[in-house]
Amino acid sequence: MTAGVPEIHEAPVVVLGSGLAGLAAARELRRLGIDVVVYEAADRVGGMADTHRDEHGFAFDTGAHFITNRFAAAVGIANRCRTVQHYGETVWLRGRAHDYPFGLLRTPHYLGAAVRVRLQGKVEAGNAAERFRAEYGAALADEVAIPLLEQWSGLPAEQLSPAVAEKLPGDVAATMALKLAARCTGRAVAIGYCREAPQSANVWHVYPEDGIAAVCRALAAALPDDVRLANPVERVLVADGRAVGVVVAGREVPAAAVVSTLPAPALARLTDHPALDHLRELRFRAMVFVNVMLRGRDLLPDTLTWTPEPGFPGFRLAEPSRSMPWLAPAGRTLVTADLGAEVGDAVWSAPDDELGEQVADAMRAIVPTARRDYLGCHVLRSPVAYPVFDLAHEAARLRLADGTGLDRLLSVGRNGEFAHLLMEDSYWRTLRRIRALAAELMGCAATQDEGAGVSAG
Repeated sequence: MTAGVPEIHEAPVVVLGSGLAGLAAARELRRLGIDVVVYEAADRVGGMADTHRDEHGFAFDTGAHFITNRFAAAVGIANRCRTVQHYGETVWLRGRAHDYPFGLLRTPHYLGAAVRVRLQGKVEAGNAAERFRAEYGAALADEVAIPLLEQWSGLPAEQLSPAVAEKLPGDVAATMALKLAARCTGRAVAIGYCREAPQSANVWHVYPEDGIAAVCRALAAALPDDVRLANPVERVLVADGRAVGVVVAGREVPAAAVVSTLPAPALARLTDHPALDHLRELRFRAMVFVNVMLRGRDLLPDTLTWTPEPGFPGFRLAEPSRSMPWLAPAGRTLVTADLGAEVGDAVWSAPDDELGEQVADAMRAIVPTARRDYLGCHVLRSPVAYPVFDLAHEAARLRLADGTGLDRLLSVGRNGEFAHLLMEDSYWRTLRRIRALAAELMGCAATQDEGAGVSAG
């Protein structure tokens, strides 16, 4: 099979990975009438979209803490979701909380610097530090945005691409309007959580009754015979510059196309084709998510608190049970600290109890009773939490944005695209690319059928 290219109608599209992007791709291909098979290395679907529950009634989500009503409707679980009534963010600075973003701009120190850079006009930024200073002013950039970015990415801001700022919502007027809509409707209107589809007062946060894992389970339900669990792909086969199949358990499986959701460097390791060599340069930031269980409720200033100052483990604290009380038993709460790490370093390797106590101790600056009311922790680790936009590898990242360089080989999803994508953006982007692939495949199949007809005649 490696010596030739299989006919389109003789082989399915092969999808690597059964996380959100892989299942969305497979379901869309199946809906369009194209045969598909999904290979998953783990023994369950979902990838990072997973939910853990303990015997005490706490629920811990890996990845997203909530989705939107629009996204829930798209995957078919709208009737199984609860409305999130409130969501807010603060920044903890000099011993007090500032609402994000407008509370910071009420501080003369930050507002004056921001106004001055706006009056100077647009400045071409060569790195993330320059981009933040040009957009927010030196004061806000140096005291808030840059320290957070450096904890998140693990590199100095001067070594990061200015493209990292594209993840942040930038329209102040639109943000103000959406915040007002949230207050008027009593719903957590989504702000800055999707760039692929428009924001509006009619798009708000919801939470699946069965946890975030319900998203992938719903997608997988439409593919009862197409997902192969505990079947890691060992190799992607390429012939004449085109993906033609995969190797699974030592067996060659032909493919009309291959859609990968693997981390981009991992995809490069599955083929020795030089078109993918640049992907080996890309790397991800590992994260340790420390879920601390505490007595009490509504302990943080708001659902999410950014912590740019030295002394806090990690760069943010989230209290999801403040917005979604059903995630913790009555009289209890859950606070998650995101700690940047490298696989195998001191943070990554620290015992869970030690990490939990460290977070509880640091929280006392915000919650004085945190150490006294500490009940334990649940720690989750991800080796590929966030793509690092290292300027040294910017050319490789931009090349991937234009495609893999091989025909019929797509790399989709947050890890596959090496992009800062939230769940809903990943979903819509994947559907758009899969529909383009399907049009190409069906066009080729039609051409082959027409050619066969002419020959027979």
